[in-house]
Amino acid sequence: MRFYFLIGALLVVFTNRAQYMDIEEPHRLGGEVNSEADELFPVFSKETSTLYYTRVNDPESIGGVNDQDIWQSAWNGEKKYAKGQDYKDLNNKYNNSIVGFNSDESIVYLINSYDGKKDLKKGISYAKKKGNSWGAPKQIPIPGLDIEGDFYGFHVNKKGDVIVISYAGPKSMGEEDLYVSIKENEKWTEPIHLGSKINSSGFEISPFLSNENDTLYFSTNGRGGQGDADIFYAVRNSDSWTDWSSPVNIGSQINSTKFDAYFTISDGFFYWSSNRDSERSDIYYSTFLPPPALMASAEGTDVSVFNGADGSIDLTPQGGVAPYTYMWSNGSKNEDPTELIKGTYEVEVKDAIGQVTKVIVDINEPAEIIEPIIEPVTKLVAVESIIYFDFNSSYHNKKNRKELNAFCEKVNNKGEVKIVIESHCDKRASEEYNIWLSKKRMVRTRDFLVSQGFKFENISGAYKGESELEINCDECTEENHTINRRTVIKVVK
Repeated sequence: MRFYFLIGALLVVFTNRAQYMDIEEPHRLGGEVNSEADELFPVFSKETSTLYYTRVNDPESIGGVNDQDIWQSAWNGEKKYAKGQDYKDLNNKYNNSIVGFNSDESIVYLINSYDGKKDLKKGISYAKKKGNSWGAPKQIPIPGLDIEGDFYGFHVNKKGDVIVISYAGPKSMGEEDLYVSIKENEKWTEPIHLGSKINSSGFEISPFLSNENDTLYFSTNGRGGQGDADIFYAVRNSDSWTDWSSPVNIGSQINSTKFDAYFTISDGFFYWSSNRDSERSDIYYSTFLPPPALMASAEGTDVSVFNGADGSIDLTPQGGVAPYTYMWSNGSKNEDPTELIKGTYEVEVKDAIGQVTKVIVDINEPAEIIEPIIEPVTKLVAVESIIYFDFNSSYHNKKNRKELNAFCEKVNNKGEVKIVIESHCDKRASEEYNIWLSKKRMVRTRDFLVSQGFKFENISGAYKGESELEINCDECTEENHTINRRTVIKVVK
């Protein structure tokens, strides 16, 4: 399922760690956004406060049922997005789509349907912010760009100096291929074909780039996968725009047996359009579950006789992402080294996503004619701090920020400690919303600790919503609600 004159653009931040993480089950945005028409191209303003999207095949569009209009929906903080509205400032009777904003949202990029001559000149335009509205759109001149087909698309990076184009160009291998135009000395280059590593005998559509311009995401029906069209990503191997790694399917949690495209990320969540559950496309969202923090414990068995060499260590990795690798201070790469003499042994444990933890074990030996002595394993000591959030907020207020600062001052070895953050809500909203809110509180607390010197990879988190109330009351007081809005920070040395 493709659409006339549809294009999508938004900065996407993704890392190779993603392939090791679990992805939440996709969620469909509610009826405030999705409808019986097609909803495509989710584009967000800062802080995800406003969602812009394109609606197609809606009889209420300015140009009728065969038209497409820009819609917007504001985030109201409690019931998710407000009822969507036709964004009349940038709509006319032709096909309209927002394809993205620059970094400070002073420029909006648009389908070039503003010259009053439908289909006469297909391309991309921009408009500059003027107060609370936009100036007249102006075409972006790309030399040699001559679009003949009905399907085409664009992605503009946030810096505004790279445009990836999807269209049936002069070197296309199939239907629509991906090309790139670069802004050099305030002028745009002719489109460069991205090559056979990216393009196939099918169509390649809905391109978008990572912040560093080194990872490209797009949808194609020419590489197999789950169904009609799947979302893939590829990485640039060099500065060349034709030197790419082999595309990788982004996975079955996002891709379905039907049409999936227009993938984007905002505020830690990713969104895309799919018709997996209906004839028309709707907007879905999901996110990565944070990987568990890597920890390890070890128990040493001392040498049995004086000057012996039969000591051993039983190491147990916990959490993290398998497989693990081990590097002991004596050169051993085994999980459980044996034939050890008396001494102090340190191991660095690394998991598949690069998290590292270290364990030190002493192996002792008895004096002559003394029975072996086995030292007990040192037990971990837990420290706990609790902060409380304001109603319906994930931001740290003055009181809990003071508590966090006091907590950070007490911890000297921030780079070594392991932290577990467990976030809760009161029960004054839906279960789904409280899960989302508790996750936001957990993530903001984690980010604060990282800003104070704690290591991201040493922090794991859980978000419980209203499932584990501290005070389970029918007629709760405001004090009861406050206690339930707790976030617990557990530190293990």
